[in-house]
Amino acid sequence: MTKTAPDKGFELCWSEYQAIGLRASVLQAYHHWSAAELLAAQALGAVRVNGVVKAADVALQPGDRVCVYLPEHQEDAVDTGWHILWQRDDVMAVHKPAGLPVSRTTRNLFNTLISLVRRDTEYKDAHLLHRLDAETSGIVLLAKNGWADKRWKKHLDRLLQRKVYHALVWGNPVWDEHLCETWLAEQQNSLIRSRMVVTTEQDDNAVHAPKWSRTQFRVLKRFGSYSLLECELFSGRKHQIRAQLAHLGYPIIGDKIYSHDGAFYLKRLQQDLTTDDLAVLGAPHQLLHAYFVQLQLGKDEQAVTDAEYPPAWQPYLIAAPTAD
Repeated sequence: MTKTAPDKGFELCWSEYQAIGLRASVLQAYHHWSAAELLAAQALGAVRVNGVVKAADVALQPGDRVCVYLPEHQEDAVDTGWHILWQRDDVMAVHKPAGLPVSRTTRNLFNTLISLVRRDTEYKDAHLLHRLDAETSGIVLLAKNGWADKRWKKHLDRLLQRKVYHALVWGNPVWDEHLCETWLAEQQNSLIRSRMVVTTEQDDNAVHAPKWSRTQFRVLKRFGSYSLLECELFSGRKHQIRAQLAHLGYPIIGDKIYSHDGAFYLKRLQQDLTTDDLAVLGAPHQLLHAYFVQLQLGKDEQAVTDAEYPPAWQPYLIAAPTAD
């Protein structure tokens, strides 16, 4: 796990993949400075190349590492240890750690998956083809450039032939397999506006028209008080797996919105959660992982698996399963 957040300020770093001047590289990577502000930052020693302070406009070579210190900026500490699982010339599948936002949030502007991919690879115009919740880990698909994004995003349903997640849930399901088909919608009177609930097709209290949602659940292992489930999506609704599992009575371990009636989500809006709070939740984040995708790339098919569960999963997985 790689945590990135200095005690004070923020260091923005990236790798160069072309021969370019240092100042041009900085102004491309950090759009908030004028040329004069960059000169002032260099005079203060805020710009480094391969660990060495640079006050001049030196020539960069492919592979050089550039870092800019931003004393007034601060971001939440997150696991930045993403990596490529599979790629070809136009698309790639990457591993996203739990807690890393896929795109900018109010708390994280630079330490996001898409920003890290653009800074750490030659694909400076990479685009997300779909999203995962920040706390969910696993496979994310990206287009390597704008052309690939336009080509595949409008055909995403055809590109993603299968999407399979793994989830650790509280409880022991009464079924081995279950096809869950429900309507899902946000509710106008909910204290947690983003929370999806199982409802009916005609719901006057829904913020937007309810959407039909379909998920196949299968028990992989039973551990007594909790279980490991496979969750295959046949629709792609917001919080679909989390909301349906909570509705069935098996909330995902660590889910702040859909377990304990959202009490810990509401508390976190006012203050940090305590060690005791996290012990009740069972994990610092929801234990939901995008495990497998089957891609249809024109005439080619590609299966991608990500078995790199976050550290919070390990205490649950090493326990001995109970007999079915």
